[in-house]
Amino acid sequence: MNRPLPLIALLVLVHAACSPAAQDVSPGKTSTQHAEPSTPRSPASTAPPESDVKPADVGANELGEIPVLMYHRILPDGGGEYDLTPDEFRAELAYLHEHDYHPIRTVDLVRGEIDVPAGTTPVVLTFDDSTREQFGMSGDGQVDSDSAVGILREFAEEHSGFTPTGSFYVVGSLFGGTAERGKKLLRQLHEWGFEIGNHTISHANLSRLGAREVQAELAAGAAHIRDVVPDAEVATMALPHGARPAEPELARYGSHDGQEYRHEGVLLVGSNPAPSPFAAEFDPVAIPRIRSGPDGDFGSGYWFDIFERDPQRRYVSDGDPSTISFPEERSEELAPEFADRANPY
Repeated sequence: MNRPLPLIALLVLVHAACSPAAQDVSPGKTSTQHAEPSTPRSPASTAPPESDVKPADVGANELGEIPVLMYHRILPDGGGEYDLTPDEFRAELAYLHEHDYHPIRTVDLVRGEIDVPAGTTPVVLTFDDSTREQFGMSGDGQVDSDSAVGILREFAEEHSGFTPTGSFYVVGSLFGGTAERGKKLLRQLHEWGFEIGNHTISHANLSRLGAREVQAELAAGAAHIRDVVPDAEVATMALPHGARPAEPELARYGSHDGQEYRHEGVLLVGSNPAPSPFAAEFDPVAIPRIRSGPDGDFGSGYWFDIFERDPQRRYVSDGDPSTISFPEERSEELAPEFADRANPY
């Protein structure tokens, strides 16, 4: 799935790495920039254990890192630096499946509700901007086979054990076409179990807005989702352009004209894997994401290579959502609130 990046794309990446919203992309550490007081995390899961698997037998490390992948458009020619061709997206899904990654949603990560098979790694698939190329459906209910949702669902049908799920961060315009068509598609995503998250109503750069305008954008974005899907939680949001408001806490909660919003998780733009939600360094309102794309330049291929060379960095499940298993020498990395679930070995 390699495609060489043009020089201008490389310059954009360099610029992004130097911006206030950029993350430390050093292979030896994850970012803790802009850490705000964390949202309280769910202390336990009620899901039953998968089996009596011994954590040491599968190399369980639930204090390891989790890739949160960022997608935009799926275009025949690959589009810009943040886009993929359908074949590139299929190739990435194949890689994930072959290397024991299991998709979850952002809200599952934030709440520490990670239920994947023993010996496997959760991966979060996130889609920004609610573009036409992400999801399309014909009048007779057929999903566009080259859209992100179409490719995901087709891949799951052909590969046992692969869950077609993820988180869509939507704006006011929903997947192109008419407003009614967009609402129908959003309801269908929710019905299929995808998370619907806030991306502001107009894809606004929040760093350029005052406090009142920031709250207006986010409150309208959350209200728009709930108007279409009344039982949607709208529990997480992705910052457009990765840009934080001058008052970072406004990305978490606020209100405007009687409409409130409250986000348990906030996604950045780049460029590291995320810490485990059980690690002391995890900040749910500053979750880094990895740009999906060709190898190099801190894209998904770059980080997959690092995980292959240094598998101890990778989160590996023990198969039991009620316990947190990890090598004993990593005990100091565990957040204190999870001590009662700790299962070092």
